[in-house]
Amino acid sequence: GLGVTRRRAPDSSTQTSISTMEGYYWIQFGLIAIVCAMMEMQKMGNKEKVSMPQNFMAFRNSYLFVYSLMMAGDWLQGPYVYALYQHYGYSTGDIGKLFIAGFGSSMIFGTVVGSMADKYGRKNAALTYVVTYIASCITKHWSDYGVLMLGRFFGGIATSLLFTAFESWLVAEHFKRGYEAEWLDKTFAKAIFLGNGLVSIVSGLLANYMVTDMSLGPVAPFDAAAVFLAIGGVVIMFSWTENKGDNSDNTSVQQGMKQAYEAIKNDKKVFYLGAMQSLFEASMYSFVFLWTPALGPNGEDIPHGMIFATMMVACMVGSSVASRIMSRSDMKVERYMQLVFLASAASLAVPVLVGNMGMSEGERGGSMSFGGKIQMLAFLVFEAMVGIFWPSMMKMRSQYVPEEVRSTVMNFFRIPLNLFVCLILYNVALFPLSAMFAMCSIFLVCAAFLQKKLETLSNVQSHKYVPMEQTFP
Repeated sequence: GLGVTRRRAPDSSTQTSISTMEGYYWIQFGLIAIVCAMMEMQKMGNKEKVSMPQNFMAFRNSYLFVYSLMMAGDWLQGPYVYALYQHYGYSTGDIGKLFIAGFGSSMIFGTVVGSMADKYGRKNAALTYVVTYIASCITKHWSDYGVLMLGRFFGGIATSLLFTAFESWLVAEHFKRGYEAEWLDKTFAKAIFLGNGLVSIVSGLLANYMVTDMSLGPVAPFDAAAVFLAIGGVVIMFSWTENKGDNSDNTSVQQGMKQAYEAIKNDKKVFYLGAMQSLFEASMYSFVFLWTPALGPNGEDIPHGMIFATMMVACMVGSSVASRIMSRSDMKVERYMQLVFLASAASLAVPVLVGNMGMSEGERGGSMSFGGKIQMLAFLVFEAMVGIFWPSMMKMRSQYVPEEVRSTVMNFFRIPLNLFVCLILYNVALFPLSAMFAMCSIFLVCAAFLQKKLETLSNVQSHKYVPMEQTFP
């Protein structure tokens, strides 16, 4: 295909192909949803071996409720950011620059914001997230480029808070209240399952419903997001207690950054962890931009909302698997994560193969080609790996990264990531899709290699003394 698109009249044959195609997506969605439901049922079946006290359950559920609201505020906006800018008549280049502004502000402020969270308290940071994100939502009502730019700027600050303040608050609060360390893994897995899985699907469907079925226009999801954020903010304000990084009263923000830098420099394990996270997240964020053109390279008609929901269910299956694996004593995170990185590398290499074998001969407005379906399956595998990655990464971070500078250290590693994503977005038209996917694959192979080195290190110097399981009765 030399970019010559055959425009066919929408005769009956294309009509049927579209409806059978929609069936294909629903079947795919249904199957994965069933797998997911079965895994959860089975988990409920074999009751939690450790009975957790009532007050811990209350603490966990209130955190999960807030976290879910915060994630809803984030997910509702996702599918429509691009569409909204298009609706206001901006070109792809302009939109790219708006996205860069978001990543850039996340990069510049992220580090400062992280150490300020450690110093002035994580509850304050969480409230700052709510305020800045609501501000970002409000700017979407104006079509003026400057105002939208300001909105991206607030959004960038909010994003860096979302990924650090809440996790830091939870970890510190959990130990401050004297709860068991292994209960934390369960909370992480649940948070990913709910916040990054269930909530994202419901948000995607809700946003879709508001825009298409209720025809409220592309700003509606942003208003809905602001409402959810406001509710969460009220809950945080009245029910959370404040916590700060250790001995934070006598350290300035600069000293905090210096401590974080020392921690990374002096502890190879912290460095490896950060590098792995950067590599994986860079691939993940690139993937967010790449999957749409990869699945419909010739302008095929693909249901974005449906595919997004299916990928999120795959992610939930992953986090469900993760909480399984992490609760087994014979499975070491450092060991199985190597396989996770390799599997994700393989799944993102599929589009490279499909592209080079000429299997993606679809037509404009038609349904997804055979090559597209194969890629779709690979992308679902990748999303499942993302689901395993998050809770496992959180577990390793809570083991290796020193508590007092956790927010700062975590944001340090977002710098290379955001720089990289900016570079990609700026030059997105220069590279063919397959080159972008190949690069993501290479990153993931590097991550697997670093994970291997981390495993070797953690075997040499066990971080925490864990008594051997007694095998005899």
